[in-house]
Amino acid sequence: MTMIEKVLYTAKVHTTGGRDGASVSSDKRLDIKHSSPGGPGVGTNPEQLFAAGWSACFIGAIGVVAGRMKVSVPKDVAVDAEVDLGTAGNDYFIQARLNVSLPGMDRETAQAVVDAAHQACPYSKATRGNIHAEVKLL
Repeated sequence: MTMIEKVLYTAKVHTTGGRDGASVSSDKRLDIKHSSPGGPGVGTNPEQLFAAGWSACFIGAIGVVAGRMKVSVPKDVAVDAEVDLGTAGNDYFIQARLNVSLPGMDRETAQAVVDAAHQACPYSKATRGNIHAEVKLL
């Protein structure tokens, strides 16, 4: 396991009530209500938050690796993340798909950028070998 040598940022969030509760960050920039998937509430759920976090981080990784490769990233780069919550036997699991759009970039270069981003992204590293995840260039 790789250990962080220099902490760049620490997110601090206080959560109560679980899937039907609320979360507030220490800086108050995040203040949300939770609802169970498909339930009657109006809040978000952990799967949506994970999808948002991973897709945002992945776009950041695309920028980093593209810079290293000396290629330009299209302004309208996008990642559509899908996170499934499901069961196997009596246990709950998640799995995910990242569908990456790099419009205007030639396919070979775009695939190389996506592959490198998947190796560099901290969320991809955290999930690798732990959940089923697919990263696809659209």
